[in-house]
Amino acid sequence: IFTDMKERISGAEAMMRSLEHEGVKVLFGYPGGAIMPTYDALYDHREKLNHILVRHEQGAVHAAQGYARVSGQVGCAIVTSGPGAMNTISGIADAMVDSTPMVVICGQVGAAMLGTDAFQEVDVIGVTQPISKWAFQIRRSEDIAWAVSRAFYIARSGRPGPVVLDFTKNAQTGMIDFEPNKVSFIRSYKPVPVPQRDVIEKAARLINNSVKPFVLVGQGVELGNAQDELRLFLEKAQIPAGCTLLGLSALPTDHPLNMGMLGMHGNLGPNKMTNQ
Repeated sequence: IFTDMKERISGAEAMMRSLEHEGVKVLFGYPGGAIMPTYDALYDHREKLNHILVRHEQGAVHAAQGYARVSGQVGCAIVTSGPGAMNTISGIADAMVDSTPMVVICGQVGAAMLGTDAFQEVDVIGVTQPISKWAFQIRRSEDIAWAVSRAFYIARSGRPGPVVLDFTKNAQTGMIDFEPNKVSFIRSYKPVPVPQRDVIEKAARLINNSVKPFVLVGQGVELGNAQDELRLFLEKAQIPAGCTLLGLSALPTDHPLNMGMLGMHGNLGPNKMTNQ
């Protein structure tokens, strides 16, 4: 009589299973009160989810960034509410600027206590929305699988970047019938825009008519695997180029059109040419 009954699990357990469904193998984090139910569930998944304990939440997000860079996967950090979540801001903003795919899971007070100035309650969504690709507050256990799948899809697609999930305590402890989700399309989100020929032609005219053209090579060339196209463009147009720190490996250092790195620690040539 029990064979047809669905398995009911907690929201925290659903979070762990959702992360595994997205291929997560490493988590960086620091526990605290509002995220403790999720850490309790994480203990039972320690064979598949390797949690690396840091000494500060900022270390967790920066470690997740580094992991994302070297592995090619989405970095994942997990922290508690209030001061824990606020300590992740630098890393989230850095991941946004540097196009690093990352999902940050923050604990939060129960949904019934939102807006009451409860202990360690901070408007995580309001703070992180301007510096992330997507910020979402999970208030119901039923939304976990959908939110996690959507978060990883947004973080890794198009121009990569950070996503923040604000995980209320009631959503962690609520019981649900869990089923993993897989998001592969969002109607309002176009990760790869369709090139417009008239805009490209306008850009070509600007370059052809320019007096002192100069190319600044950034990390986008690396992320888009456009190194060969960059060299063809530079050599065809005979335009000198400078590189940002993260764009240094996109162009050989001994290329005759490579003027070196831009910035206060860079070369004189590209800085003078940028000013011109």
